[in-house]
Parts: sequence; C-alpha cells; structure tokens
Amino acid sequence: MIPSRRSVLRGAAAASVPLISGVWSGPAFASAAASGKSRTGGASSVLGPNVLVFDPSMNDVSIQAKVDAVFAIQESNQFGDERFALAFMPGTYTVDINVGFYTHVVGLGASPADVVINGHVTVDAQWFDGNGTQNFWRAAENLTIVPPDGLERWAVAQAAPMRRVHIKGNMTLMPSPPGNQWSSGGFLADSVVDGQVESGSQQQWLSRNDTFGSWTGSNWNMVFVGTEGAPAQAFPTPPYTTVDRTPVVREKPFLTVDRHGSYQVFVPALRTNSTGTTWADGPARGRNIPLSQFHVAQPGDSAAEINRALAHGKHLLFTPGIYDISAPLRVNRAGTVVLGLGLATLRSTHGNTVIEVAEVAGVTLAGLLFEAASSHTPVLLRVGNGRSPRRHSADPTVLFDVVARIGGALPGGAGVSVQIDSNDVICDHLWLWRADHGLDGAVGWTVNPADNGIVVNGDHVTAYGLFVEHYQKYEVLWQGDHGRTYFFQNEHPYDVPTQSAWRHGSTLGYAAYKVGDRVRDHHAWGLGSYCYFNRNADIYTDAAYEVPDTPGVVFTDLMTVCLNGAGGGGILHCIDKAGDPVQNGFATYSMKSYSNGVGSV
Repeated sequence: MIPSRRSVLRGAAAASVPLISGVWSGPAFASAAASGKSRTGGASSVLGPNVLVFDPSMNDVSIQAKVDAVFAIQESNQFGDERFALAFMPGTYTVDINVGFYTHVVGLGASPADVVINGHVTVDAQWFDGNGTQNFWRAAENLTIVPPDGLERWAVAQAAPMRRVHIKGNMTLMPSPPGNQWSSGGFLADSVVDGQVESGSQQQWLSRNDTFGSWTGSNWNMVFVGTEGAPAQAFPTPPYTTVDRTPVVREKPFLTVDRHGSYQVFVPALRTNSTGTTWADGPARGRNIPLSQFHVAQPGDSAAEINRALAHGKHLLFTPGIYDISAPLRVNRAGTVVLGLGLATLRSTHGNTVIEVAEVAGVTLAGLLFEAASSHTPVLLRVGNGRSPRRHSADPTVLFDVVARIGGALPGGAGVSVQIDSNDVICDHLWLWRADHGLDGAVGWTVNPADNGIVVNGDHVTAYGLFVEHYQKYEVLWQGDHGRTYFFQNEHPYDVPTQSAWRHGSTLGYAAYKVGDRVRDHHAWGLGSYCYFNRNADIYTDAAYEVPDTPGVVFTDLMTVCLNGAGGGGILHCIDKAGDPVQNGFATYSMKSYSNGVGSV
C-alpha cells in the first residue's frame, strides 16, 4: 500500500531564517552593466541577492559550502519565505547539490552539455523520515549530471520539475532508506537518461519528450508522451500510458550567458508531432532575447512599476522572492515572456487577479507560484478575456511550471486559480493546490476556501501534466471544445466536514474532472483521481470524472484510488455511472477507455 500525504506538518513552523553567513562573499567583480553583464562569485547584482552565480574559476570546496548553506535553510523550510536560485556558468564542477524547498538549480549554457556537474543533483526525503510525498516547490534544468556512483536520485512530489537535463547514469524517483520511501511526483521533460529510470515508489509520473536507456517500475499512473525508450502501452497491467508523439509544444525558456558575459533568455521554437529532446542532435531552434529587454523585478517592486515596464514593451524576469501584487499585472503585448527564477511567488493581496493576459498570441508564463493572500480572489491567473473566435495555433501562449497555492503558508481564498479563455493555449506542467496541510491557522474548510483549480473556456487547449488537488467544487471544469489532456493527477479535498457540504443537488460531491455538457470533442489520456477523507464523516463522491455522452469525448487509461484506511467513504463510480466503487479502505479501480456512455476495462 502506498499512502497519500497523510502525515502532515500542521503547526510545523517554517522558521524565519537570516541570510547565510558568508554565502554572498566571493571575488570582487565590477558591478554589472545595465546591458545585463553577469557577475560571479556570489550574488548577482543583476539578478538580485537570492541568485548565487558560480563559475569554474571558483574553488569547488567554496561552491560546495555555499550550496550546503542554502540547503541547510531550505531542506525542511516548506512554508518559509526564502527563495534561491543556484546558477552555474558554463564549465565543469565537482559538487553535490541537495535541492531543498524553493531552490532552483540552473545551468547558464546554451546546451545542457555546457554545464557539467560531476556529482549529484539530489532530492531525497530524510527531513521527513523518508517520505517524499511533500517534496514540493523546487526545480533543476539545463545541466549534465555525472553521478560518480552512477545513480541520480530525484524523489519528488508535485511542483518539482526537471527539464533539459542529461543524466549520464541511472535515475531513481524514490527516496533512499531508511524510512517509508514513498514519493508522489512528478514531471521530466526535454531530458536524456543514458541508463535506466527506476520509478520505485512513485505513485504517478509524466515524461514528455525525453530519451531513456530503459524504464522499470510502476504504481498507479505512468504516462509517456513523445518519449524515446518509453515502455510499451500496457495500461492497466502495468499502468503505462504511452503516446508516441507530442502533438504540439514548445519548451520552457531559460536564462543563458553568452561568450561576452551577457545574459539572454532563450525561447525555444514551437514543435509539432515531436519525439525526444530539442537539443540532443544539435542546437535547439529558437530565439534569444537580451536581458536588457526585460524588466528584472525584485521583491518590493509594486504592481504599478511592473505594469509601467510592460506598457513600455518590456518582458519580465522575476528574481527569487515573494511579491505582494495589489493590482493585476496586464500582459497586453504578443510574444511577452514572463519568467520566474527560484519559485518566485506572486501574492494577490487585494482580491485582485495577479496576471491578466490579453487576447494576444505567443505569451510565455513560466516558473511562477501564484498565491491567494486575501479572503477571496475571484481569479488568480486569467488568459484571455471571455470566449473569442481568434485562433493562435501558429504562435500559442504557453504556461510552464505554473503553480497555484490556496492556504498552507497563510490563510486565503479563491474562486478559480487558473482561467483560460483564449484558444490554442498550452499548459506544460501545472500544480494547482488548495492546501491540505500547512502552518497553524492557514488550513481549514472555511480558512482556505477555493472552488475550481482550472476553468478552460477556450478551444484547442492542450495540457501536459495537470496536477489539481483538494478544491471544493469541480477541480477541472473544461468547457471549451477540442481539448486535450496528457496526464491528470488529483486528490479530492481531505477535509470535507459533512456530506451536506460535499454535494450539489442530488449529486454527492463534485467530479474531479468535469467536461462541460455542450462539449463535443475532448480527449484525455492517463488520469488518476484519489480520495482520502480524513474527518471520519463517511464522505462519498458519486464519480471522479463526468463527461457528456457523445462519441467525440474519449477518456483513455483512467483510474481511481481510495486511501481511507479503515474509515468510511470513497468514490462510487469511476466516470459518470460506470466503473466499480473504491471505498471503505484501500482500493483501486482502472478503466482502459470510456466514450459515449460505454467503458472498457
């Protein structure tokens, strides 16, 4: 039995920790020029005090000390305010990097081969007795990792993506002993693992546009899209969902340094019907944007200041930290890039939308955590403004590594975390989370209320890696046509107090994934929805998935899990009125396909 995140940190305070003594020290370099010249040896003056920039001229022992000092703060700092990025100039380093909460490890080369870590880039779970199901909010990208023992460990849960990485060895996705060793991720994209990937105790996983030597292991829901070396389609025994090609995607933009020492942001080109990585066979296609064309935001920047920069045609780079956003940030220009480093956190402080994207093409939102910091925010992030006939298939807006959080760190509420009204939007790894645990006073049925994780009104919207948990109504409400989802992971709200609080009309609870009654075309692959009702109140949900009876709506490889232990309650049907219940203890149910009212097991 693989438990969900039952052991919580309620009341475990994330201490306020001062800056690390000596971390920012290093060689004295001239101040960076306004053009975006890099500075190494400690904090970058361009990128703010929470970005540590390293170069090969530095002593590896010194680098190791600074990396370890960051980890000492962040290892268990689940709801703290500290944010860091560890940025490595092109070169080779012999260091071991333990990646804690709100830590972003980035290589600054044009290719993963430009930054080589002769060591490990590790996420483990000894801070939590070997339980990796709360290893959230961290990232690594654009590196080559050469583990000296041949094994890379990335034992993560949600909101912990790894992108554009070459692992010269094997990879495991589970924590090391001792402990219970569970993990609950995860997302890997545009990466190569020369050896074998072992999923171990991972409950679910999405690999998109990767290349593996081989893969072994499974639990509930393992999905592979456009991945070379993926196991063959086999759901549900084992639960492998394999889609040969990725229909349409572009990879996440990333920060680089050119040979003159100037920062740029590389924006990869759109790809269709793709397999494997963008970089393994030569330079990736795309465009560079000089950092001089960005407003480099620092914590303390006001919404008015940021909006002035946007109005003057600037892109946005959010350096690590927490930003109090008191009015919507308005992205009105096509092609605008909004990129976050170090899990930059944008808080809605006055019930306002944090970012509003106009009905324009080619916008990028990447690496951002949206948080409700007022009692009710109707929408945290909105793309488009009402239904529109305009298509953007040639230059879609893409959301990469977008995270929403309602509660956990502070009390707050929201109606909808992400609303997509525009057409052709791509969502590439989203975790939308109404907190099930957190600091005292920041979690409760009426303390952090939230209706919907994502509402999709636009047509031709595609989602790769949709993680949505604990919302109090439909967690996904998809009302646009021609939608496509590749991998869905969900948990129903844990803290439902009574059945009367978890029903609408005669229906018990809310489906985790609801396709609107008027939708005529929608396909989804690899879906898992789990319940763990922890109030001993005998709570039931009628169905995990709800769709209209029409031949154009097709769900492939879907499953449900009950984790209630000895307690009562559960999910009565997998989809609509089809599928066996999972209830009154631990149980799973799998269905190969469902369409037009008919399921196949």
